[in-house]
Amino acid sequence: MLRHAKKEDGPEVSRLLYDAIHDIAHQLTGQETEADALDVLEKFFVQEEGRLSYHQMLVKEVNGEVAGVVVSYAGSDAAILDKPIIDYLRNLKNDPNIVLDKEADEDEYYIDTLSVSPAYGRRGIGTELMIAVENEATNRNFTRIALAVDIDNAGAYALYQRSGFIVDKEIPINGHMYYHMVKTISL
Repeated sequence: MLRHAKKEDGPEVSRLLYDAIHDIAHQLTGQETEADALDVLEKFFVQEEGRLSYHQMLVKEVNGEVAGVVVSYAGSDAAILDKPIIDYLRNLKNDPNIVLDKEADEDEYYIDTLSVSPAYGRRGIGTELMIAVENEATNRNFTRIALAVDIDNAGAYALYQRSGFIVDKEIPINGHMYYHMVKTISL
């Protein structure tokens, strides 16, 4: 069943997010250990606002378990959605100058994170989640969707390319280069 995330999904979704974004999870949480990063991801998840809030996520549930998750939002909302994370990091690090890398362009619907549990891999769950985001983007009158993929992740790059995404630029995220990939969709 494909559905909107619920607060109760926190532990499962936080694990999937961490598994997908590793070093970025540490950047966003300001934590060094996996356990601490997971704890903060779960706190972000249950908040009402923010890019890592359950409000920004769809999950694929299989046999009562969260098998996959996708985080997506309008690129024009990115600054507002990043504010809770930036405020948290500035307070944690006592540094008012902390900013996050710009991932999404204003005119696109952005897939921030897509993660499928290894136990449910190769069953089309990732594709199903991507189609759901594409439908959401269409419903919100966007003509393009975008995502970033690590330039070293050949498997994910090939999947996104097969799904109709093309590279339009390279962007830095947490000191590493990513392909910013876009797909034009029709309304």
